[in-house]
Amino acid sequence: MLPPLLAIVLALLFRNVFTALIGGIVLGELIAAQFDAFAALVGLGTRVFDLLSQLWILKTLAFAVLVGSVMALLRASGGIGALVRYMTRTHGLIRSRRSALLFGYLIGIVVFIESSITSLIVGAVSRPLCARYGITRAELAYLCDSTSAPVCSLIVFNGWGALILGVITTQSGAEGATALLFASVLHNFYAFSALMVLFAVIWFDWRTPSMRRSASYDTESSSVEGGKLGHLFWPFGVMMVSVFATLWITGEGQMMRGSGSSAIFYAMVVTLFLMAFLYRGVLDARTWIAEALKGARSMVPMTAVLFLAFMIGDVTRSLHTGVYLAGFVSGWIDPALLPALIFVLSGAMAFATGTSWGTFGIMIPIAMAMGLQMELDTALLIGAAISGGVFGDHCSPISDTSVIASLASGCDHIEHVQTQMPYALLSGLLALGAFVFFGVYDA
Repeated sequence: MLPPLLAIVLALLFRNVFTALIGGIVLGELIAAQFDAFAALVGLGTRVFDLLSQLWILKTLAFAVLVGSVMALLRASGGIGALVRYMTRTHGLIRSRRSALLFGYLIGIVVFIESSITSLIVGAVSRPLCARYGITRAELAYLCDSTSAPVCSLIVFNGWGALILGVITTQSGAEGATALLFASVLHNFYAFSALMVLFAVIWFDWRTPSMRRSASYDTESSSVEGGKLGHLFWPFGVMMVSVFATLWITGEGQMMRGSGSSAIFYAMVVTLFLMAFLYRGVLDARTWIAEALKGARSMVPMTAVLFLAFMIGDVTRSLHTGVYLAGFVSGWIDPALLPALIFVLSGAMAFATGTSWGTFGIMIPIAMAMGLQMELDTALLIGAAISGGVFGDHCSPISDTSVIASLASGCDHIEHVQTQMPYALLSGLLALGAFVFFGVYDA
């Protein structure tokens, strides 16, 4: 437990995510090497090499860099400005900070294909609106984060659904696995509560003092002159089609079995090629390249943070942190409180490891086995594991999905985690209450 806990404490104390992640990784390597400094150094180098030899990690890191290029080109083409002008001046659909945030909220629900793509699109479209209506970077990061993982874990026609279905299938067999997946979605109470709390925050303007004090966008990003709507919609349309097509191809005709990392990477590559053709009358070749490189360079620090998040996740897996947490409470569980305890344990695991997907892989089989043994509603227990994974991931400063939300909004990562925490805890309490109620009712 010490490496992730050290990383979390360092992140909250020093507000420097690099120091926090590196500290946790080094401690984890020392523990794995039984505090032999040379062996720990060798282990660290081996881990870096092993991670960088995994194609899905390389594709995810490349995606993070290419996101910067896509966002820079979207701004330079005037496409985002055209949308803002259309929504604010032509039709007047967006007239206030509330309507601007609700617009981003709606986009986040509609774009459910992949959490990273959701954060990217919500961030790219909402930034100029945020500058125009005084919405802070932390508010947009919260919007990106809370409409990515919760939505993707509810509308499961994506990589999230593929992962969860795969875990369920390995435990119960193919027959009935899909029905169990959709039944468990109905018990994903944290996702529902997170979206409801976010809507209430937007509608009633519930902002904590730290959220109000967070950094704002400069007025330059609120420019709405020039550009065409097609400069925005064609890239986004092609991006989404590319994701679905890649999932279908890599899944050999079954999208829910496709590769999520391949989908987001190739979607960015195809989108950049389209932009080179689409923007040829707006940006000359030299400007196109300069903007693309400038955007890519701006994402290098966040990409490094993302890789460090992958590293500490790998460290916690090698130390069996999740298995330890699961076994810690397995012997003293009241059947009526089992759903609530699975939710709390999954939340603690995701918070400590920084990964909801890793938590699903550990906790869903445990939940299914315990549900079968105690004759409880298996779908409810799976929903508790999914909810806890998303909840802990939202609260954790070492979460890769939160890093991507910070990246998409241009917000300081630790600031994003701290300002989102009160809303995530409120959503978590609501979900916990629901699991207690249904657990008692089911028992």
